[in-house]
Amino acid sequence: MPLQTPPLRGVHDDYGAKFTEFGGWDMPVEFESIRDEHVAVREDAGKFDVSHMGEIHVTGPDSTRLMQRLTSNDVAALEVGDSQYAAITDEDGTIIDDTVIYRLPDEDGTATYLFVPNAGTDEAMHERWITHRNEWDLEATVDNMTDEYAMFAVQGPNAASLLGDVVEESIADLSRFEARYATIAGVECWTARTGYTGEDGFEFVVPWNDAETVWSAFDCKPCGLGARDTLRIEAGFLLAGQDFDRESNPRNPYEARIGFAVKLETDFVGRDALERVHEEGVEEKLVGIKLIDRGVPRHGYDITNTDSRVIGTVTSGTMSPTLESPIGLGYVPVEYADPGTTLRVVVRGQSKKARVETIPFIDTV
Repeated sequence: MPLQTPPLRGVHDDYGAKFTEFGGWDMPVEFESIRDEHVAVREDAGKFDVSHMGEIHVTGPDSTRLMQRLTSNDVAALEVGDSQYAAITDEDGTIIDDTVIYRLPDEDGTATYLFVPNAGTDEAMHERWITHRNEWDLEATVDNMTDEYAMFAVQGPNAASLLGDVVEESIADLSRFEARYATIAGVECWTARTGYTGEDGFEFVVPWNDAETVWSAFDCKPCGLGARDTLRIEAGFLLAGQDFDRESNPRNPYEARIGFAVKLETDFVGRDALERVHEEGVEEKLVGIKLIDRGVPRHGYDITNTDSRVIGTVTSGTMSPTLESPIGLGYVPVEYADPGTTLRVVVRGQSKKARVETIPFIDTV
């Protein structure tokens, strides 16, 4: 199948971006250099085209009930303009996807939501919502609007001041995970103080046909998915398909250290299984790893104990531009999960000394 393309594919190409396939999309991986883009976000501000992310719109009399039963957090607690991070789990409590849910202004007097599944999963999530809506005989309209909206992020310590000159309405008063409609270059955009970098910043859901107008209004360094990856690893954020995968690396939220997004007092698919996990504990847990010896931990590399017994696998890894150290994420038995524990990572056939680190690796907002 041909790759899906974001609305600014040609704009990025004209700028000289390099591209990569991600989740079935042809996306810019870097514009100038991953390191320079990474540093811009940590020290100033950078903009990302994240139009590969999905957008599913849910409204109707039973919209809250449907969202509550299919996500792990407490959707009913959201007021208009609130958002929350959640897992989407199966009956066994295994993570299918993770998402951010936004409570939009009500439509026709009913609660309305936008949730953002990961790249390439929008069709599956749309089908899942439709199937369960019909099975449970709920009244809700579920629309996959991924092809109708672009999505951008402006991230970094100077993001708020930069956007103060661009956004017609003030958004500086938005708290983390708050959102509202705001006007940028004459275009109404859903604007949220959320992000995937560990820095302050905002994300914008933008009408597809107005993408270039809004993107051009942001006067900061364009950044690709390469820098987005190094930034999120430093912040300890999960990447679907690597740090969890329902088929190849099935994990529950407690193993993946996102138990904070599980509200067992609510009724959702997988709730009973996760209550048992919560009571009994997990056998393995996601940890941060820093290499002491020279080398870089990469996805798929073995993690061993000091006796060279394989105890886990690196799920994500990079050379951290901020720390100037090789870091990674991976699952290990809980007896090896305490910060400071000495482990080893097999890098290109050579055993390298490593140490368990606290996640996140850096201070985050």
